[in-house]
Amino acid sequence: MNIQDQITAYIASQPEPKRSEMQELHRTILEAMSGCKLWFLDGKNSENKTVSNPNIGYGLRTIHYADRTTREFYQIGLSANTTGISVYILGIEDKTYLAKTYAEKLGKASVTGYCIKFKTIKDINIDILQEAIRREVEVTK
Repeated sequence: MNIQDQITAYIASQPEPKRSEMQELHRTILEAMSGCKLWFLDGKNSENKTVSNPNIGYGLRTIHYADRTTREFYQIGLSANTTGISVYILGIEDKTYLAKTYAEKLGKASVTGYCIKFKTIKDINIDILQEAIRREVEVTK
Protein backbone atom coordinates (compact mmCIF):
# COMPACT_ATOMS: atom_id res chain seq x y z
CA MET A 1 0.00 0.00 0.00
CA ASN A 2 1.46 3.39 -0.95
CA ILE A 3 1.55 6.40 1.39
CA GLN A 4 -1.55 8.07 -0.06
CA ASP A 5 -3.51 4.82 0.35
CA GLN A 6 -2.28 4.49 3.96
CA ILE A 7 -3.38 8.06 4.70
CA THR A 8 -6.78 7.49 3.09
CA ALA A 9 -7.28 4.26 5.08
CA TYR A 10 -6.18 5.90 8.34
CA ILE A 11 -8.58 8.81 7.95
CA ALA A 12 -11.40 6.43 6.88
CA SER A 13 -10.79 4.32 10.01
CA GLN A 14 -11.73 7.22 12.30
CA PRO A 15 -15.25 7.47 13.69
CA GLU A 16 -17.41 10.43 12.68
CA PRO A 17 -17.19 13.35 13.22
CA LYS A 18 -13.41 12.93 13.66
CA ARG A 19 -13.15 11.36 10.18
CA SER A 20 -14.63 14.41 8.43
CA GLU A 21 -12.54 16.77 10.54
CA MET A 22 -9.32 14.85 9.81
CA GLN A 23 -10.18 14.96 6.09
CA GLU A 24 -10.79 18.72 6.29
CA LEU A 25 -7.49 19.27 8.12
CA HIS A 26 -5.67 17.05 5.62
CA ARG A 27 -6.99 19.22 2.76
CA THR A 28 -6.16 22.41 4.68
CA ILE A 29 -2.57 21.34 5.29
CA LEU A 30 -2.13 20.23 1.68
CA GLU A 31 -3.38 23.65 0.53
CA ALA A 32 -0.89 25.38 2.84
CA MET A 33 1.95 23.11 1.71
CA SER A 34 1.21 22.55 -1.96
CA GLY A 35 3.34 19.78 -3.50
CA CYS A 36 4.89 18.73 -0.19
CA LYS A 37 6.27 15.28 0.57
CA LEU A 38 3.73 13.06 2.36
CA TRP A 39 4.59 10.66 5.16
CA PHE A 40 2.65 8.04 7.09
CA LEU A 41 3.90 6.58 10.36
CA ASP A 42 1.80 3.71 11.66
CA GLY A 43 2.93 4.24 15.26
CA LYS A 44 4.82 0.94 15.49
CA ASN A 45 8.50 0.39 16.22
CA SER A 46 10.86 -2.08 14.53
CA GLU A 47 9.47 -4.85 16.77
CA ASN A 48 5.93 -4.07 15.55
CA LYS A 49 4.91 -2.75 18.97
CA THR A 50 2.65 0.28 19.13
CA VAL A 51 4.65 3.20 20.54
CA SER A 52 2.55 6.18 19.37
CA ASN A 53 -0.61 7.14 17.56
CA PRO A 54 -0.35 6.90 13.77
CA ASN A 55 0.70 10.19 12.14
CA ILE A 56 0.30 11.78 8.75
CA GLY A 57 3.33 13.90 7.95
CA TYR A 58 3.73 16.80 5.54
CA GLY A 59 6.86 18.44 4.19
CA LEU A 60 10.51 17.69 4.72
CA ARG A 61 13.04 18.87 7.27
CA THR A 62 16.42 17.61 8.36
CA ILE A 63 16.98 16.89 12.04
CA HIS A 64 20.55 17.43 13.20
CA TYR A 65 21.68 15.38 16.21
CA ALA A 66 24.47 16.15 18.68
CA ASP A 67 26.58 13.29 17.28
CA ARG A 68 26.47 15.08 13.88
CA THR A 69 24.17 12.53 12.28
CA THR A 70 21.05 13.71 10.47
CA ARG A 71 17.64 12.32 9.71
CA GLU A 72 14.90 13.46 7.38
CA PHE A 73 11.47 13.93 8.94
CA TYR A 74 8.26 15.83 8.33
CA GLN A 75 7.54 19.47 9.25
CA ILE A 76 3.82 19.20 10.07
CA GLY A 77 2.07 16.18 11.57
CA LEU A 78 -1.60 15.27 11.95
CA SER A 79 -2.87 12.59 14.30
CA ALA A 80 -6.08 11.42 15.90
CA ASN A 81 -5.88 10.89 19.65
CA THR A 82 -8.30 9.54 22.24
CA THR A 83 -9.82 12.94 22.99
CA GLY A 84 -9.58 14.66 19.61
CA ILE A 85 -6.94 15.70 17.09
CA SER A 86 -3.31 16.81 17.34
CA VAL A 87 -1.41 18.98 14.87
CA TYR A 88 2.36 18.94 15.27
CA ILE A 89 4.52 21.82 14.06
CA LEU A 90 8.10 20.61 14.24
CA GLY A 91 11.41 22.42 14.05
CA ILE A 92 10.58 25.45 16.19
CA GLU A 93 13.67 26.39 18.22
CA ASP A 94 11.88 28.35 20.98
CA LYS A 95 9.64 25.84 22.77
CA THR A 96 7.47 28.65 24.20
CA TYR A 97 6.89 30.41 20.87
CA LEU A 98 3.90 28.41 19.63
CA ALA A 99 1.95 28.85 22.87
CA LYS A 100 2.89 32.54 23.28
CA THR A 101 2.00 33.38 19.69
CA TYR A 102 -1.11 31.30 18.98
CA ALA A 103 -2.68 29.85 22.17
CA GLU A 104 -5.02 32.74 22.96
CA LYS A 105 -6.07 33.23 19.33
CA LEU A 106 -6.70 29.54 18.57
CA GLY A 107 -9.66 28.98 20.87
CA LYS A 108 -10.17 25.85 22.97
CA ALA A 109 -6.85 24.12 22.29
CA SER A 110 -3.93 22.88 24.33
CA VAL A 111 -0.72 24.33 22.90
CA THR A 112 2.71 23.01 23.86
CA GLY A 113 6.18 23.48 22.39
CA TYR A 114 5.25 21.77 19.12
CA CYS A 115 1.70 20.41 19.48
CA ILE A 116 -1.76 21.93 19.09
CA LYS A 117 -4.37 19.57 20.50
CA PHE A 118 -8.12 20.13 20.37
CA LYS A 119 -11.31 18.12 20.73
CA THR A 120 -13.05 19.31 17.56
CA ILE A 121 -12.48 21.81 14.74
CA LYS A 122 -15.50 23.75 16.05
CA ASP A 123 -13.44 24.60 19.15
CA ILE A 124 -10.66 26.38 17.24
CA ASN A 125 -10.13 29.22 14.80
CA ILE A 126 -9.07 27.29 11.68
CA ASP A 127 -7.67 30.47 10.08
CA ILE A 128 -5.23 30.89 12.98
CA LEU A 129 -4.22 27.22 12.71
CA GLN A 130 -3.55 27.73 8.98
CA GLU A 131 -1.53 30.86 9.77
CA ALA A 132 0.59 28.95 12.31
CA ILE A 133 1.25 26.14 9.82
CA ARG A 134 2.13 28.45 6.92
CA ARG A 135 4.34 30.72 9.02
CA GLU A 136 6.26 27.95 10.71
CA VAL A 137 6.80 26.03 7.48
CA GLU A 138 8.33 29.17 5.96
CA VAL A 139 10.48 29.89 9.02
CA THR A 140 11.78 26.32 9.35
CA LYS A 141 12.64 25.81 5.66
